[in-house]
Amino acid sequence: MRAALTRYRWIAWVVGVVLILLVVIGMPLKYGFDNPVVVETVGQVHGFLYMVYLVAAFDLSRRADWPLKRMILVMLAGTVPFVSFWAERRVSSWVTAQEAAGQRAPEPVAG
Repeated sequence: MRAALTRYRWIAWVVGVVLILLVVIGMPLKYGFDNPVVVETVGQVHGFLYMVYLVAAFDLSRRADWPLKRMILVMLAGTVPFVSFWAERRVSSWVTAQEAAGQRAPEPVAG
């Protein structure tokens, strides 16, 4: 599960940065200065990377056995600027806690 978490963390950061570029630079250029070049190029890159993000989030959610609601919320986090960074931290803490709980030694059976 550690490799799935690493893949998810990496793509969450990349998607977050590209989305911020799109919103902070591309959208003002397109609508304020009538220059859609950044939106046309970065928008397509973000679309592709978001699909990779969805696959990584799905893979991690299946390995961590998350409920459907959590999986969907994590997947939607890549659509709002800055939220993917927050979600990445939350997901990392969830998975780390889950791994720590699973790695505890079994309690002896009183007999």
